[in-house]
Amino acid sequence: MIRFDNVSKTFRRNRVLDGISLEIGLGERAALIGSNGAGKTTLIRCLLGEYTHEGEVAVDGKAPRPNRTTVLAAIGFVPQLPPPLKMPVGQLIGFAASLCNSDGERIAELALRLGLDVSKVDAQPFVKLSGGQKQKILIAIALGRDSKVLIMDEPAANLDPEARKIFFELLAERQDSTTMLISSHRLNEVATLVNRVVELDMGRVVLDDCVADDVSLSGLLDCRIEVRRPEPAFVKAVGAWNFRDTGHGLAWEGTVAGPDRLRFIGMLSRYVAIITDISMRERNNEAGNVCVRRVAGS
Repeated sequence: MIRFDNVSKTFRRNRVLDGISLEIGLGERAALIGSNGAGKTTLIRCLLGEYTHEGEVAVDGKAPRPNRTTVLAAIGFVPQLPPPLKMPVGQLIGFAASLCNSDGERIAELALRLGLDVSKVDAQPFVKLSGGQKQKILIAIALGRDSKVLIMDEPAANLDPEARKIFFELLAERQDSTTMLISSHRLNEVATLVNRVVELDMGRVVLDDCVADDVSLSGLLDCRIEVRRPEPAFVKAVGAWNFRDTGHGLAWEGTVAGPDRLRFIGMLSRYVAIITDISMRERNNEAGNVCVRRVAGS
């Protein structure tokens, strides 16, 4: 679906991309990682037809630059930074739907699944929305078209845990029929979303490898945490993940999306001094049972 053949790009005398060759097939979910300045954003912009470049880029056999309208119609794109659009939300959704022959109602339904009722904000300028609201609309627009390619730059960075859970479910619905390229500064943010990792450094591919693909995008973990005392900061942190108090502030239970397990454990690591036990039960929906994984204990 996506092919880069010896792609290079120079800005003034700065070689930002240096002979990149990659092929990403249908159904592959590739993480594009690297530090600031590694070339990730430039590579994505070449893929979207925004830049001229040396070498060849193709999406489903078509070069993005000369066939930009056709190629962009096949791509769902979620940028890292929301554009500063002043148009009302309702107008933006209508415009986006007409641009790619999709359905505005479908976009609104996807936004609602993510937790945003667009009917309550459709008269507000897009630029005035919160970061999370903007991200939900951009994701809904990208997923609202029947595209074979999804390009996402830090797509879940501004989402709350519940919205992230739904976002992973939406990706799971598309994983067999869509090629996904997910850009991030940190592998741990996207590791459980992908089955391939491509790392850039100084405009070159320094790592291209397959990774374990045994984490379901729609999987869930039932979690229980026990603590020595109910510290206010801890209570606030687990409350943001919709955990409930089941033991006078000393025992907490909730559900975490499978792909979010690293983020969740990272959050808990800040409170290791007061945590006495953590158990995580991975649901196996097909078999109808659970697998118990003891993460920590005393």
